Amino acid sequence: MAAELSPIDKAKFAAARRAVDFVEDGMRVGLGTGSTAAWMVRCLGEMVREEGLRITGVPTSTRTADLARQMGIKVVSLDEAKWLDLTIDGADEFDPELNLIKGGGGALLQEKIVATASDQMIVITDAAKEVAQLGAFPLPVEVVPFGWQTSRALIEEMLVSMDVLGRSTSLRLNGSQPFVTDEGNYIVDCHLNRIGNARQLSLVLNQIPGVVENGLFIDICDMVIIGGADGKVEIRDINEGTVAHDKIDFADESNIFADLD
Repeated sequence: MAAELSPIDKAKFAAARRAVDFVEDGMRVGLGTGSTAAWMVRCLGEMVREEGLRITGVPTSTRTADLARQMGIKVVSLDEAKWLDLTIDGADEFDPELNLIKGGGGALLQEKIVATASDQMIVITDAAKEVAQLGAFPLPVEVVPFGWQTSRALIEEMLVSMDVLGRSTSLRLNGSQPFVTDEGNYIVDCHLNRIGNARQLSLVLNQIPGVVENGLFIDICDMVIIGGADGKVEIRDINEGTVAHDKIDFADESNIFADLD
């Protein structure tokens, strides 16, 4: 089955497989959303089934919750867990300081709440997501449906005074209708191309009436694990200032790939 995976899926799997090594018995773990995070959930599921790992998962979306339950992982709400030992999630972009853009999958609000309620956040990704400066990926901004066009206009007006290269925005759609988040909100994607001061932009965005949250994750990520199609992984720890390397053997993971059949 591994031979049938695309190079990008192999890279995502390698990062996810290495990340679950940081999960210990009894931990409360935030489960991210997206294609890379889905590999992580499958890996944790195998550890639960095959190794007797006991963890409590707090998912960041309904689709992650559904997958976790299918994999045999105990799922609870954040209110039940109260505080987490670790969150593992993907990212749409990350910079040298491990600041992120997230929300391409539409779960940025729950993802940010869960990540900030954790002792540690590990991001799993592939090398294509690394950028010198955030902004090439459209920045998602979650807004309440009431008056969303006004909120969008205020966002565009605010962007004039920000250090960004582009200032156009678009309402995210699901077919011909607005995309609706798990919290019942809309997403306005900001096409900025380059963000000069991500910290300032994040703070100002969240002051706009109608804005619930934005996809800039500043000073939240502690470690990024970058996977390669050949199974090689790079582990960057921002707190320790270290960079380590490892390799995942796809041949040892036949049980996980069998789950996909």
